Amino acid sequence: MNRVIAITNQKGGVGKTTTAINLGAALAVSDAKVLIIDADPQGNSTSGLGIQKHPGLATIYDVLVDGKQIDHAICHTSMEGLDLLPADKNLIGVNLQLVNVDDRESILRNHLKRVLDRYDFVLIDCPPALDLLTLNALMAADSVLVPIQCEFFALEGVSELMDTIERIRESFGHPLRIEGILLTMFDDRTNLARQVAADLREFFGADVFKTVIPRNIRLAEAPSHGKSILAYDPGSRGSESYIQLAKEVLTNEQARSTQSAGS
Repeated sequence: MNRVIAITNQKGGVGKTTTAINLGAALAVSDAKVLIIDADPQGNSTSGLGIQKHPGLATIYDVLVDGKQIDHAICHTSMEGLDLLPADKNLIGVNLQLVNVDDRESILRNHLKRVLDRYDFVLIDCPPALDLLTLNALMAADSVLVPIQCEFFALEGVSELMDTIERIRESFGHPLRIEGILLTMFDDRTNLARQVAADLREFFGADVFKTVIPRNIRLAEAPSHGKSILAYDPGSRGSESYIQLAKEVLTNEQARSTQSAGS
């Protein structure tokens, strides 16, 4: 089992980085070997996992632009079984620097092949844009996990992302599938959140995860301490929800494997 999941939504502030860090941590606690790839120039997954951005730190930029071997840029985190390919602000230049490179949309996928057999799951934290970085992430991925905040404009932009996924399938012959739609920052005290959740489930059907990520202050605090929520406050609602999400992802993967074996 080697599954590469791109966590993406062109809308910012929906919980992509929170999900990358905490789903990765929850899978690692479940004895999976996990690599998180920080593909966002903001580098929030990097700092959120306690990795210091210093001038000598090898990053995804060095891999994509300078051809550095990916295994020389991957670093261990404080959590057993959880590794990181870090990012810093240099990554913002990648879209311009790779624009004339041959096979530019597959650079990350080609590098990832070198280390893929070491991991059960690779989670790619994408930038909030449908740019060359995101295209590289989607081309490297088997599936897409889309966090959506339960707010009024929740569906805004998601249809464009779905169109992009369809174009990648057709243009590149890449069988990218939907891992799931994840409802985030859910506040069950509000009618709006409940209505948006109902609308999303009606629109996306079985593609919506059963697990819902609540609005949770401890979840928001954890990255400033360089920790996942499982390390920062394992008893919190946020921690419990990501453990539940990891179980759902593992169950879905097991079902797919069984289905593939039987076909």
